[in-house]
Amino acid sequence: MSKLPDVRGRITYISSHAKQENLYAVYETTDRRYWTELAKCNQQEFQKSGTQGTCIEAREFVIALPESFPNLYEPNKLLQLFTDRFKEKYRVECVSALHHNKRKTNYHIHLIFSERELLPEPIEKTATRNMFYDENGRHVRTKKEILDENGNVRKGCKIVKKGEVYERNLFTAKNKLFKQENFVDEVKHFYTDLINLLVKDDKEKLHVFDSNGLYLATKKIGKNNPKAEQIQTDNEMRMRWNCEVDRAIVSGVSETEIQQIKKKYITDRIRESVDIFGSHPERLRSIIMTAVTALALLISKVLDKARELSAKLFEKETIQPIAEPNERRTTQIIPQTDKTTKSEKIAHKEPTANLSAPKRELQPKTQTTELETPKIPPKPVMSAEAAAYPKLLKIYKELNRQNGIIFDAERERNELELERDSLKGFAKLTKKGELQSRIDRKNEEIDLLKVGLSGIVKRYGFQMVHDFYKSFAAVKTAYDDYRNKSDKWEERYGKGKAAHRKEKESVHNRLQNYQKENADQHIR
Repeated sequence: MSKLPDVRGRITYISSHAKQENLYAVYETTDRRYWTELAKCNQQEFQKSGTQGTCIEAREFVIALPESFPNLYEPNKLLQLFTDRFKEKYRVECVSALHHNKRKTNYHIHLIFSERELLPEPIEKTATRNMFYDENGRHVRTKKEILDENGNVRKGCKIVKKGEVYERNLFTAKNKLFKQENFVDEVKHFYTDLINLLVKDDKEKLHVFDSNGLYLATKKIGKNNPKAEQIQTDNEMRMRWNCEVDRAIVSGVSETEIQQIKKKYITDRIRESVDIFGSHPERLRSIIMTAVTALALLISKVLDKARELSAKLFEKETIQPIAEPNERRTTQIIPQTDKTTKSEKIAHKEPTANLSAPKRELQPKTQTTELETPKIPPKPVMSAEAAAYPKLLKIYKELNRQNGIIFDAERERNELELERDSLKGFAKLTKKGELQSRIDRKNEEIDLLKVGLSGIVKRYGFQMVHDFYKSFAAVKTAYDDYRNKSDKWEERYGKGKAAHRKEKESVHNRLQNYQKENADQHIR
């Protein structure tokens, strides 16, 4: 967000075809006279306040758009949509222009907005007596204070006579919201959500960087920036941390532990460095490298524990299957030895006790034993979120495979380092250089593999590894819930249950026929 000391000049600049090589559209929510009156109001209020510095007449946002938008949307309608949405949300007047840079690689909107709102009716103040103002526009008490040595009114001073309007306000006070720290983040989220609704390709979806999150933000290097080399070095170190964070997430390190390392080794160390040594950007490299090393050690511990646990589980699985088949065979053989089921035996025993009973006693029993067919509820339907699980599971497995390759490469690198450090005598002079070059090549390979983790998720439309794991956790929960409900439904109403119901109906029918035959014999 930029502060504009000359709003009328800035509006002319962004909306002029003569000054802009690739200007596609201009949109205004009010006429240009509004901005002239706004500038005058701001200058008057600034003079009255006596504040040192520059008067801010308006503010400006530059909104970067995806490069697919020129082919998807008409410039005038796109610009109007973005501007009207801002006006509806914050109730201020705007001027906007849609541009491309010279190389046509940056499609963007310039949005200028007022910090004040127009009053429904102007507020006018009338002088109850003559009022005197000096060269700076300040009100003074007596006429003598604005006179020169000859008794004439000095140049630049003025007198407002009784009954004249000495102050006329068209605007409200400046909205304090626009000066708050979280306002820019709010607008970023607001426009990011709008852009993500309009993009057709998921890979173009934008992501608002969370400064309190796990990652470190990289800085944009402007054209002809004298600190370009320093910023580039800082960005490389920040990316090194971000790659290590990706690795930590894939390896199963908790967000809390990563956040603790970031705070302890980066945030707190930077604050301490500034307090003690002042601003020295070159110290950032050593601070981040220490943090990366601490995080790498934690990842190594987590992976070692995970491999130990998987090895123990594998040993158990190799012993268990020998006993399981015998148990299953015995449970399957037992029902086949009895030709009549347990339910049939119980059912045959019930009527024998009542064979000599009169027909009136037998009739109600046959009615109460009639089978009631339960209503079957519909089978659970898989939600769209649960349906995405197989796709995300594929990405999850790919990340784990890549992490395994990194783990093996790190183990090889560590072995080379141990070999280098254990060299003695003449071998130390002859082999050390060769081993060091192999270690350097292995480190380069590991760095590329770590960058590949973020490359995997970006291929599938995710901005960061952390974003993927959040989505994967939500989808997995939905999928597990669906499987749970589906398994319970199958257990109660599926094919196996249907076969059991048919068998039960058959037994019930045979029982009714048996009861009828016995009843007829008793009557005879």
